[in-house]
Amino acid sequence: MPSVSAVPPSTPSSRDAVVAALRAAGCVFAEDEAEMILATARTPAEAAAMVERRVAGLPLEVVVGWAEFRGLRIAVAPGVFVPRRRTEFLVEQALERAPGTAVVVDLCCGSGAVGAALAVALGRVELHAADIDPAAVRCARGNVAAVGGQVHQGDLFEALPGALRGRVGILAANVPYVPSDEIGLLPQEARDHEPLVALDGGADGLDVLRRVAAEAPRWLAPGGCVLVETSRHQVPTAVAAFERNGLTARSAVSREWSAHVVIGVRP
Repeated sequence: MPSVSAVPPSTPSSRDAVVAALRAAGCVFAEDEAEMILATARTPAEAAAMVERRVAGLPLEVVVGWAEFRGLRIAVAPGVFVPRRRTEFLVEQALERAPGTAVVVDLCCGSGAVGAALAVALGRVELHAADIDPAAVRCARGNVAAVGGQVHQGDLFEALPGALRGRVGILAANVPYVPSDEIGLLPQEARDHEPLVALDGGADGLDVLRRVAAEAPRWLAPGGCVLVETSRHQVPTAVAAFERNGLTARSAVSREWSAHVVIGVRP
């Protein structure tokens, strides 16, 4: 979390009041959330408004307007998918397999967190991000422009410039993968405040993943890789989808983050 606050240090009583309000609302990490709110708010009135919105059920990152992702402060906005810390594992896997990559695509980019993190880690890179949701595109533009990238709006690969075909070294596609009939089981924050298009992956959760697997080989450079996040039980089906389309596929797991990533490499 950032160590510099935009407001003077809070008094113990005000911090305690914020923690108490958040804890009463069921926030498990009330102390951490209070610190984040108080470090972000510019005035006591703004802090009080943030607490009110958080107590009403808005995601903390939407309340404060940013999320931490691989040490970066990623701007988020209402109605935009909030980047998850477990998705940092996808970034790590990408960097391990393509350290010298020149072209990166962040598909289903949401806020653009994955692409921004890859661009920062790789240095000089051509970055393109894309999403079908106009709200996500608006949000991503600021985050991606800050690292020299471009954002495009459209349905998966249709959004990308044709000149990228056969040139992409890393294709990160954080596709929706929640089965349709499990959307109702998600935490209320996600159900009520994040776009359905970023969550719902169809009957088995893998509809969008299959579309990515079918098109990715045309866009990847030789040796380039496509990476997607899935749930544990979806991994075998996701691997098979990549292999059916001529990719060499494997999976990786992070027990720390409970994250599962499937990687497909173009021979």
